Amino acid sequence: MNVDRRTLIKATGAAGIAGLAGCTGGPTEDGNGGTNDTGGNGSDDSGNESTDGGAEASGSADVNVGMVYATGGLGDGSFNDQAQTGVKQAADEYSVTHDDVQPSEVTEFQTFQQQFAQGGEYDLICCIGFLQAEALAENAPDYPEQNFMIVDSVVEEPNVASYVFGENEGSFLVGQLAGLLTQQEFSAGAGETSPDQAKVGFVGGVEGDLIGKFEAGYRAGVAEVSQDIEVQVSYVGNFNDTQAGNEAATAMYNDGVDIVYHAAGNAGRGVFEAAQDAGKFAIGVDKDQSVTESGYADVILASMVKRVDTAVYTSIESVVNAEFEGGSVTTLGLEQEGVAAVYGDEIGDDIPEDVTSSVSESRQAIIDGNISVPVDPSNL
Repeated sequence: MNVDRRTLIKATGAAGIAGLAGCTGGPTEDGNGGTNDTGGNGSDDSGNESTDGGAEASGSADVNVGMVYATGGLGDGSFNDQAQTGVKQAADEYSVTHDDVQPSEVTEFQTFQQQFAQGGEYDLICCIGFLQAEALAENAPDYPEQNFMIVDSVVEEPNVASYVFGENEGSFLVGQLAGLLTQQEFSAGAGETSPDQAKVGFVGGVEGDLIGKFEAGYRAGVAEVSQDIEVQVSYVGNFNDTQAGNEAATAMYNDGVDIVYHAAGNAGRGVFEAAQDAGKFAIGVDKDQSVTESGYADVILASMVKRVDTAVYTSIESVVNAEFEGGSVTTLGLEQEGVAAVYGDEIGDDIPEDVTSSVSESRQAIIDGNISVPVDPSNL
């Protein structure tokens, strides 16, 4: 990894993207928002991962955590892997064990949540992803003594802690980056832009309020550069279909799009493949995908990192310290360094300084309240 690579965020001192973790005692990384370690540390007879933790925390006994991952499973190089980083860090630092399930369909969420809750042996059940909200809203009242947490949605129950993010804010920064680069001749790694057309794209997974925040922020960031830049948008309908992601991005690149930002989970690998085939650029999501998907690092300009690991770690830590607050909603945006944008590990240093400076100024303007970033793309 290039230790000198710059980040789009300009945090005080050397904190960088790990700043939030440094403030909360959560996972600390070297700037990539998570590790690429997706392997387990052992399994029980059911095949679920079980990891023993390290030192005991003050005021805590052993804590057992159940992880219900989003569809797409571990090894996605982004969302689920980021969540796993958080529980592994908690296991390393506290006396925590954890088991996981990896649903393949949305219809399985309710059953898996129930299976973890029924025995009463889990101190916290982590529900990763907004698609679990409906199932959790039904299950939580049935298990009032069970602590739950959910990422990316709010479930208003007294035994559920909800964690949401400012995805629109981080997406604004990578949208501005894309808009600035598509207007100029730029080449790096295996990609190049064609400024005569000034087109960028967005590929989403499942259309809805959450992924709409990514789209809205991205499009607003592009518009900050120029209203004349065309933004093409496509949704593949799930977070798993790599081929669909490839086809959506390929159609954009064939139409003259220079840069495609994805918020599509595993389907995003298809976007990276299409970028390499077309000799264009892509922007990753959730983790620094120039690291987790290093085979595509020569076309990944940046990634909009989302600290799902911090949300998971913080919720577990609250249980360890007997400070869990059901009914709470925690929002992690740019100001809290819960989201950020980082340049690509291989080609990020090639991005012109006037571009990086403009994006850095916008970050501060968003934090200061001088730029209001939309959350609904239908209003754009």
